[in-house]
Amino acid sequence: MEFQVHIPFVAHLGFALQRWADGEAEITYDPAPEHLNSFSVVHGGASMTLLDVVMAHAARSVQTDMGCVTIEMKTSFMQAARGPLRATGRLLHRTPTMAFTEGHVFDAQGKLCAHASGTFKYVKRLPVGARESQPLNGPAGISTD
Repeated sequence: MEFQVHIPFVAHLGFALQRWADGEAEITYDPAPEHLNSFSVVHGGASMTLLDVVMAHAARSVQTDMGCVTIEMKTSFMQAARGPLRATGRLLHRTPTMAFTEGHVFDAQGKLCAHASGTFKYVKRLPVGARESQPLNGPAGISTD
């Protein structure tokens, strides 16, 4: 399954979208050595990015014509994450402009490594200046114009 929007950082990390529909999403991630911390476990920033992306996809799954931007996110780490990892996201509640979500990261043994809650704002385009806007990157990638 392909991501609908190209996010260079997500592509760099190698996230793989497994499903997103009906307020839920699942993403798998096989961390590379450069994604580990000094303890040789997945860096917390990589886990937080995984949670951010899976929760945003859960929010977007009910309205695919909109993008989402993160307003707030809280993460709790239960134990060190060792790849490969599986993340799940779920839409808890939404308003016309906001989505409230939760996400979980599990290791290969199915143990919970991290939990997050997040608030996202639905947006059509991202602002880039006082009178300009930047469209979302489509499946073709980033425009070089």
